[in-house]
Amino acid sequence: MTTIRLGTRGSKLALWQAQAVGDALKAAQPDMPEPELVVIATTGDRVRDRRLAEIGGKGLFTKEIDAALLDGRIDAAVHSMKDVETWLTGGVVLAAMLPREDPRDAFVCAIASTIAGLPRRARVGTASVRRTAQLLARRPDLDIVLLRGNVDTRLAKVRAGEVAATLLAYAGLKRLGLAGEATSILEADDLLPAAGQGAIGVTCRADDSDALARLAAIDHGPTWAEVQAERAVLARLDGSCRTPIAALARVEGEVLNLTAMVLAPDGSRQVTASRHGLAADAAGLGDAVGLDLLDRGARGLLESA
Repeated sequence: MTTIRLGTRGSKLALWQAQAVGDALKAAQPDMPEPELVVIATTGDRVRDRRLAEIGGKGLFTKEIDAALLDGRIDAAVHSMKDVETWLTGGVVLAAMLPREDPRDAFVCAIASTIAGLPRRARVGTASVRRTAQLLARRPDLDIVLLRGNVDTRLAKVRAGEVAATLLAYAGLKRLGLAGEATSILEADDLLPAAGQGAIGVTCRADDSDALARLAAIDHGPTWAEVQAERAVLARLDGSCRTPIAALARVEGEVLNLTAMVLAPDGSRQVTASRHGLAADAAGLGDAVGLDLLDRGARGLLESA
């Protein structure tokens, strides 16, 4: 059995996630050689002074990694599912997901314990159009400023007082041992997460039967169903990373509950839809919720974004 080469971005969080996939593969197949982590620099990591929407979208975190997959430099690639484009590069397939971590957002602030407690005109740093729109829907007086970079960079900006607060995926903080940095955890009713948030996915070449078989051994069915439903909403809406879209599915036994939302970029309008159904029909449920959103007026929000 040959060593499996796992492509990954080079941040602390990305390396943690790649190592988690490697550990899961070894646990499932103890006789296999130690997986090799291959760090690949991406455009999304190099360009940090502009929003992703301005420089090409979420694909800037995956383009170079997909190229490495297709030309055989790596056998599989590890991604945060919220960073994976809705439509994958031709020849690349999503093969597995690890058990999902907490999908909620964390509020990090040195001067207030909640978003409501922030003073008027407080500077909140984020690069996410989803977080921006939901923040402005609750607090239109806030001053939202661009803040990109890795977790440590964004935490440092808050500590230095360059911004009063920021929002981060709680899953990333937990994985890095930084859960204590969260001032509070935002429930989905307060801030609906991004599709795929908290989930680690692994892609490989569609024709690589060996990698597909190895990865099938570590796939977590409930996480797959949740993320499949959330991504089906994105597919039906055909939303770009300029569009504030949020979605969260949760599996309880055989039932899947899904809520999704589309917002105006300034938070002035929003459309929400929810459904529940069988987890086995996750993609169909996500598509139905996407249609519900369109029927309730999301099309106009998508076209104006």
